[in-house]
Amino acid sequence: MCAAAPLLLLLLLLLLLLLLLWRRGAVPLEPAGRAVLITGCDSGFGHLLALRLHRLGFTVFAGCLCPGGEGARRLQQEAAAGTGRLRVLRLDVTRDRDVLAAKELVLSHLPERGFWGLVNNAGISTFGETGWLSMEKYEKFADVNLLGSIRTTLAFLPLLRKYKGRIVFMSSIIAYFSLGNGIYSMTKAAIEKFCDALRLEMKKFGVQVCIIQPGNYARSTKIQPPVSAEEIWNELSEEEKAVYNKEYVQERANFFNSILSEGSTNGNEVVDAMVDALMSPAPKARYMVAKLKEKALVFVCALFPTVVMDSVLSYALSK
Repeated sequence: MCAAAPLLLLLLLLLLLLLLLWRRGAVPLEPAGRAVLITGCDSGFGHLLALRLHRLGFTVFAGCLCPGGEGARRLQQEAAAGTGRLRVLRLDVTRDRDVLAAKELVLSHLPERGFWGLVNNAGISTFGETGWLSMEKYEKFADVNLLGSIRTTLAFLPLLRKYKGRIVFMSSIIAYFSLGNGIYSMTKAAIEKFCDALRLEMKKFGVQVCIIQPGNYARSTKIQPPVSAEEIWNELSEEEKAVYNKEYVQERANFFNSILSEGSTNGNEVVDAMVDALMSPAPKARYMVAKLKEKALVFVCALFPTVVMDSVLSYALSK
């Protein structure tokens, strides 16, 4: 077994080299006449991606939670110089009727090459230890971050199979570990497993499924504003207040806000990965867009025993 290991490694390296050469020589995708639906375009990555794809020549359906809001209006203004290939539509991914209405709109305005891509980008985040959050919050996060993506995927699967398109999901490196936002980690870990199953099942139809795993881009999006210790304390149950004190909550809030302040401001790095997932002749199953230290943390989490990861995270939380 040990003697076969070098040969196996050599074969894997040769396969990787052949894949890279094939990717380099493959014909790039022609965006004109292909439609893409993106959820969560009010701000952040969804907003940036909608504009990028529009400029590349795709027909873009930009789903916004608030189609009359500032983000949606700005999106329409920024795309106004184009050829009218960008449509803003109301899309709350937690509502079946919104998703079905979006599908009807797409079907009635399909360009000649059909429906190419679905980008499940909509998501929400918050901060708080496990017992600080109500059951209602857990249900809301599961509905938006997990069930919302599943809801849109199930609705558009027939079109994606018909046109052999792409499905892109927004995950996070937080799917591997948690630092004060376990509720967000939970939903991202769950969506990763959904994608793993879907990716294998869709291969026979020529549909490719990709996961985007950003690191800390809090300053590039509005998904997680700075947290207020006072607001957290006021929302705690009496039972939780009996266990924790205001000083502890303030320390946790300061710690989390310091992490947010270190976030990258270059959201286009993540958008580059999303575009590659939609346009590459051989897209990756996962695109991790993160700093070296964030990737190292994921590496430790994936390969070392849980006790090692727990020690690393406990040390970080105690600083």
